[in-house]
Amino acid sequence: MRYLGKEYTGKGLKVAVIDSGVDVADPRLVGAEIEGWQIALGATRHALISPDFSDQNGHGTEIAAAVLAIAPGAKIVAIKIMGDKLRTSAELMAAGIETAARHGCKVINLSLGTPNMGNALLLRDCCANAVESGSVVLAAAHPKGERAYPADLPETIGVAAHPDCPIDKFFYFDPKRFSRKEWGVQSDKFLAHGYGLNKDGTAGRYRGSGMATAYLAGTAACLAEALGNPDGEALIKALRRAALIPIPDIGYS
Repeated sequence: MRYLGKEYTGKGLKVAVIDSGVDVADPRLVGAEIEGWQIALGATRHALISPDFSDQNGHGTEIAAAVLAIAPGAKIVAIKIMGDKLRTSAELMAAGIETAARHGCKVINLSLGTPNMGNALLLRDCCANAVESGSVVLAAAHPKGERAYPADLPETIGVAAHPDCPIDKFFYFDPKRFSRKEWGVQSDKFLAHGYGLNKDGTAGRYRGSGMATAYLAGTAACLAEALGNPDGEALIKALRRAALIPIPDIGYS
């Protein structure tokens, strides 16, 4: 990614992909530094961690590839909380966020969420702790504009997709200009490219806010490298400064 006249790759920055795992044999990930774990809940609802983060679905691999498309120098930390059916729980999302923060991940990517408001407090506590430790949490907004957590929490960066967003640009809906009353859940959200790409440039299997979150996570890693690994609040401010601001009633570009 180009920033202030120089190219950055996210070198040395850890990006957590909390998802269905990662297939390290995928050709798009050749040469990438990848580590990770699987987290499951035991009978007593305690988190159980194992070293097998193989991807049974392909979604997590697509997310990792999207991150590396923007930040090829970043280190991927795969935290598997879903299987082949892409089903998980707020408890596992919270455990994934906590695990990522404890292992020094500057950027934590969740290309998923839950509409259940009853889980918001649990997720908010984990996101707040991650931010205090210096991480930035990016989460996918609801594809239909409904509430989603952790994307709608003030401690996270919520990301939505829009077809007008090219892969190398993104937009920010500043709540000072785009009030929630007029623009709903898009206010205080980033819009980014939401189409996964194959190695030959063709459209990938997945699209939408989850992919948009991954591309913005790669951008965040590059910005963190450019700024000398800043704290989470400074990184969020830098993302907002680097974003384009849509013009009301005119469009996105």
